[in-house]
Amino acid sequence: MAVEKRLAFSIVQFLRDQTHCGALNSDEQESLEVAIQCLETTFKISSSDCHLAVPQPLTEIFLNSLLKNDNLTIPETSPSPEDIERAEQLKNEGNNHMKEENYRCAVECYTKAIDLDLRNAVYYCNRAAAHSKLGNYTEATGDCERAIGIDATYSKAYGRMGLALTAMNKYPEAISYFKKALVLDPENDTYKSNLKIAEQKQKEATSPIAAGLGFDMASLINNPAFISMAASVMQNQQVQQLMSGMMSNAVGGPAAGVGGLSDISSLIEAGQQFAQQIQQQNPELIEQLRNHIRSRSFSGSAEEHS
Repeated sequence: MAVEKRLAFSIVQFLRDQTHCGALNSDEQESLEVAIQCLETTFKISSSDCHLAVPQPLTEIFLNSLLKNDNLTIPETSPSPEDIERAEQLKNEGNNHMKEENYRCAVECYTKAIDLDLRNAVYYCNRAAAHSKLGNYTEATGDCERAIGIDATYSKAYGRMGLALTAMNKYPEAISYFKKALVLDPENDTYKSNLKIAEQKQKEATSPIAAGLGFDMASLINNPAFISMAASVMQNQQVQQLMSGMMSNAVGGPAAGVGGLSDISSLIEAGQQFAQQIQQQNPELIEQLRNHIRSRSFSGSAEEHS
């Protein structure tokens, strides 16, 4: 039963990660939470059972398994010179589509190139970049894994894996891959910049105030859409009462007692309530802003493709 418990614990961890990714609606999130409760009850496990954790997340174990299976299908013979030439032409076509922001067409070209030459890590890595542009981050990480499996010294595959993982809010894993990329290419400024961003986002993710909104508030402060939404939220009577209470406490200062803003816990609570009001006011716009920030936060938007 020990093995089954460890597997169940990994599945629960995976499901919890999905509830925090920001891609699910309220019904879907509730369904996952019910599934988590059922698994924990059935296998008699809880989030505190850290001894059941395995070294790798379930998604990495799954991707590694896929990679091994894919490698088994690679023919022992090399592709013909004609296939290699055609694959390069398709890759170049894909690169042109990337420049024109025709990402779906780019995916198709890279896929055709892969079909002709399964041994080329560049094709997988370029397709990963196209998948990321489309928001298909799971597919992107899978392609990066395949590229790394073919060429473990290919720094760009580690860098693109880091970008995809960061977009999935998996900051510790992203940091690890950016560091691996820098080991292989120490002078790469893009990897250095993206590593710093991932590290900063990891810090923000653990901040109690930042957790209320689920993304970096500082990144939104100059966003016109956010400012407009905030102005609309401020028309809400409950929000006005909340802000009025905050101002009264601020004027009262320390002498006002533990309810004053000198108490950091009160400030955090107020911030979280304000965040909830924003989330309730326009959850769709919040998600749009989150995706916008996620796609704009990293260096390398104009990076060259191999």
